[in-house]
Amino acid sequence: MDSTLVIALGAFFIVALAAKQIGGWVSKINLPLITGFLFTGIIVGPYVLNLVPAQSLPFFKFIDETALAFIAFAAGGEFILKEFRARIKSMLYVSAGLIFLIFPLTSGVLVLFGDLIPFMADFPLQSRIGIGVMAGSILVAISPSSAIAIVRELHAKGSFTRTVLGVTVIIDVAVIILFTINLEVASNLLTGKSMSLLVHIKLLLELSLAVILGRGMSYLLGLLLARNWSPALKSFGILTTGYLIFQVSEWVLHYSTVSWGFDFHMEPLLIAVTASFWIVNRTPYRDEWLKLLHDIGPSVYIAFFTLTGISLSLDVLLKTWMITVILFAARFVGIFLGSYLGGKFAKDAPEHYRIHWAAFITQAGVGLGLAKGVAVSNPGFGAEFATIIISVIVLNQLVGPPLFKWALKRVGETHVRGTSVDHPDHDVIIFGVDNQGVTLAHQLTQHGWNVQLLCTQQPAQTIDVEIRVTDPDDLEALKAAKAAQADVVVLLLSDEENLALCRTFYEKFGTETIVVRLSSPDYYEAFHEMGALIVEPKTAMVSLMEQFVRSPSSASLLLGKSSDQIITDVEVRDPYYYGMAVRDLRLPGDVLILSMHRHGRDFISHGYNHFRAGDKLTLMGSNESLEDVRIQFEETST
Repeated sequence: MDSTLVIALGAFFIVALAAKQIGGWVSKINLPLITGFLFTGIIVGPYVLNLVPAQSLPFFKFIDETALAFIAFAAGGEFILKEFRARIKSMLYVSAGLIFLIFPLTSGVLVLFGDLIPFMADFPLQSRIGIGVMAGSILVAISPSSAIAIVRELHAKGSFTRTVLGVTVIIDVAVIILFTINLEVASNLLTGKSMSLLVHIKLLLELSLAVILGRGMSYLLGLLLARNWSPALKSFGILTTGYLIFQVSEWVLHYSTVSWGFDFHMEPLLIAVTASFWIVNRTPYRDEWLKLLHDIGPSVYIAFFTLTGISLSLDVLLKTWMITVILFAARFVGIFLGSYLGGKFAKDAPEHYRIHWAAFITQAGVGLGLAKGVAVSNPGFGAEFATIIISVIVLNQLVGPPLFKWALKRVGETHVRGTSVDHPDHDVIIFGVDNQGVTLAHQLTQHGWNVQLLCTQQPAQTIDVEIRVTDPDDLEALKAAKAAQADVVVLLLSDEENLALCRTFYEKFGTETIVVRLSSPDYYEAFHEMGALIVEPKTAMVSLMEQFVRSPSSASLLLGKSSDQIITDVEVRDPYYYGMAVRDLRLPGDVLILSMHRHGRDFISHGYNHFRAGDKLTLMGSNESLEDVRIQFEETST
C-alpha cells in the first residue's frame, strides 16, 4: 500500500473521530448529528484549516462508494411491503403528488436562474435542462432515517405517522429510479445527443439489468447472512459487497465504452436498493439484515458526511447562496402543494393533509449520496453542482425536523414519556398495606402503572402512599374504587379475606388476573378453581433459589435486577395488527417475544402465528424499547 494513501487514511480516521465528538455536542442543542459531521469536514477541509487537502480527496473515493451503497441498502431495507398495507392508497397519492410537483418546480428554477450559477452561466439551454433534471431528481428525496428517529423520539403512532413513514420510504426508492432515468437523459442533453428509440431501449435495458443484478446480489448476501460468522465479519462482508457493486458498474461502463462504442451504465444505487428490498421481503434474513445495517450505520454516516463536508466547495457556496435559497423555496412550494393535493385525492382527514408539508422537508442520506454521485461522474462541473445541492439539503435538514415534530404534536399522535403519557389500561388494586404491599405499589408506579392501595382498616403506622380504607364486603365501595377497570388485583390479606375478595372480583367484576399471597395450603384448591395466581412464600423462596442455581440470568430478569433487560406483558389492542403474522412485525432489536397468551392458553410464538384482538405478549427487552412496543400495540390508531 502506498505510504501517501496510508497517511491520508490515518489523517481521515482522526478527523472522523473528532467529527463523532462534535456531532454529539451539536445534538445537545437539538441539531441533527450530520450537521456536526458536515461542519467538522468543512473546518478541516481545503478551504479552512486544510488539514485534509484537496489533492488527497481521490484517495477516499472507495469510502464514498462503499457509503453510497450502504445508504442504498438502508433505503431498500425500509421498504417492507406488508407494513404499508393499511395506508397504501394515501401513501401512493401523496408520493405521486410530491414527485410530480417537486421535480418540475426545482428543475425549472435551476434552468431559469442558471445565470446566477458560475459554472452554468455559459452553458446552452439544452445543457442547463440536463443539469436541471438531475437536480430536480435529487431534491425530490426525503430522509426516512431522520423521520424514523423523530417518530421514535416522540413515541409517535397513528394514521398520520404511518402515512408519513411510508411516503418517505417510497419516495427514497422512487428517487433512485427517477435519478437513474434522468441521469441518462442529462447525459444525452449535455453531450448534444438526441433521445432516439435506441436510447430509450438502452435505458430500459440498464434499468432491467440493474434490477436483475440486484436480485443476484441479494442471493450472495443471503449466503453471507446464512453463515455462522460473527457480526463484525458479516458487517465487513456487507460493506465489501457494496463496494463491489460500484466496481462492477464501473467495469461494465468502461467495457461497453471501449468494446461497443457506447456507454452502458447500470446505476449501482438501484442495484443495492433492489438487493436490500429483496432480502427484507423475500428471505428469512430480514431481522438480522436490518440489525446489521443498524449497527453499521453510525460509523458509515460519520465517514460519509465528514467526507462530504471536506468536499464542499466553499467558494462556490458563497457565490451561489441566493440560488440555494431559491431552490429551497421552490422545493417547499412543491412539497406543500404535492402533499396537500395527494392527501386530498386520497381522502385523508383534512387536519392531516393540511399539515402534511411539515413532515416531508427533511433530507439526508440518499439525496447527499446522489449529489456525490454526480460529482464523481462529472468531474467538469460535478463538485460545484454537488455543493449547491448539498447546501440545499443541509438547509432542509436544519428546518425539517422541528417542523415534523410540530406536525406530530399538532395531530395528537405523540406519546412523550412523562406527564403526557397516560396509562388508563394499566390499573392495579393492591389489598394490604404491609411492607410487601407498599414496596410493590412503589415499584409498579415506577413502571407506569396506576396503583390503588386498599386496606380493611386504617393502619397504625404512617405510610408514605395514599391508601383507601374499604370493607371487603362493600360492593358499592369497590365499585367506587373502579374495581371493574382493574387489570390486576393483588391480595395480601388473611386467607379468609383474600378468598372473599377473590370471589367478588371473579364473579362480580370478571377480573382476569388475580394474584394471591397464600398462608395456608388448605385454601389452595379454592383459589386455584377461580384461576388465581398463587404465591406461597415458603415454597416461592426455594423455587427462586433453584432458579438462581439453574439459570442465574433468568432469575435476575424475573426479579428485575438486570439494569438493561426487563420482562413485561402487552396486549394487542390496535386493529392494525389483527391478522398480521409475527414474522411481519418489526420490533426494536433488543426486544424478544417470549410467549403469547390467548383464551387462557400460553404458547411459544413462531413466525407464522397471527395476532388476534386481545392477545397478550410476554416481552423481554430494555425499558425504553418496551415502552415503544407498548404504545405500538396498546394505543389504538385510526
